[in-house]
Amino acid sequence: MKNKALFLDRDGVINIDKVYVHRKEDFEFVKGIFEVAKRYQDEGFLIFVITNQAGIARGLYSEEQFLELTEWMKERFAERGITITKVYYCPHHPDYGGECSCRKPEPGMILQAIEEYDIDPAMSVLIGDKESDIEAGKRAGIGRNILY
Repeated sequence: MKNKALFLDRDGVINIDKVYVHRKEDFEFVKGIFEVAKRYQDEGFLIFVITNQAGIARGLYSEEQFLELTEWMKERFAERGITITKVYYCPHHPDYGGECSCRKPEPGMILQAIEEYDIDPAMSVLIGDKESDIEAGKRAGIGRNILY
């Protein structure tokens, strides 16, 4: 039997989108996100974060800074008994290095998770705050795409 997954966008779904957040001092969790994640986890969903991080391509922060913040964020979930299986991120921007297959609305990050974790996309859920998130989910065959 294949796994089912909850895919969460980061900025605007997990944290309040303050544009290019890359320091924990600026990272403010969206009210209710821990409860949502816990509910899905309790229902057997693996939890993934899929996030465009154009600030890396733009030189606004480093990949190392992003990864440090990501570990800190995952620890905050773990403190509440929630496991984030993996964080997928796109460090690209079309104006800074060209096109890629991972930047949403491209479905690359989701398709990679589906392959790596034997996920049934039809039984999975994506929550995003932009139409590009929803389009990526639809293009990857995600069964339920929620615009938050």
